[in-house]
Amino acid sequence: MRIALVRHATLLIEFAGSRLLVDPMLDDAGSQPPIPDAADQSPNPLVDLPRPAESIVSGLDAVIVSHLHPDHIDATAMRVLPRDVPVWAQEAQAPALTAQGLSASPLNGPATLGGATLTPAGGQHGPPELAREMGPVMGIVLDAPDEPTLYIAGDTVWCDEVEQTIDAHAPDVIVVNAGAAQFTGSPPITMDADQVLTLARHAPEAVVIAVHMEAVNHCVLTRAELRAAADAAGLGDRVIAPGDGEMLELTTG
Repeated sequence: MRIALVRHATLLIEFAGSRLLVDPMLDDAGSQPPIPDAADQSPNPLVDLPRPAESIVSGLDAVIVSHLHPDHIDATAMRVLPRDVPVWAQEAQAPALTAQGLSASPLNGPATLGGATLTPAGGQHGPPELAREMGPVMGIVLDAPDEPTLYIAGDTVWCDEVEQTIDAHAPDVIVVNAGAAQFTGSPPITMDADQVLTLARHAPEAVVIAVHMEAVNHCVLTRAELRAAADAAGLGDRVIAPGDGEMLELTTG
């Protein structure tokens, strides 16, 4: 299995012979307004893509859109995604993608992609009072023979749904959306450093890959801060914060 962080939560994954794109945010740096009510009001995205958008969407077997917030699928992605590539999304959100000409289908139970099984998972986009406003989100678990089990948690804080997914699937690799995304005076709506470390302790055999940092204006946790916290907790060997464009190769065992 190979996982490349493109930028923010956008991932390119090679898994069981298939090439999968997750949460494509492909707009040019600074082309979109900032997310309002955040301390930093810089335009989004904060950084450039590490490679052209057209090359990112080349040769795909499938796309997963965890939810429809613009930092998970944006105007450029809507424009350049191939119309003949399957796109999986939440059941209530797939029609909006179909209306844009994409080949979208609901992922409301286990599905197959080549030799892999994809299973949706729950989460909470912030503490309960904020999660209701932010709307539903979706994680995903990928399983295949001779591959590490991969859990992409999506935009969620540490919550019962995440804990239950880890307990049910015993993933070898967990991708978490960190960044401690927040609005002025609000608690985080994605994982902060403490929650990432709580997750790592709950899954002591898993490698934890933290993304969703340093690309959107309301994400306040940096990679350096998370790495320092992981090192201080004795978890620096298992909590990884890759840079944009970085490829990780992971094998069973």
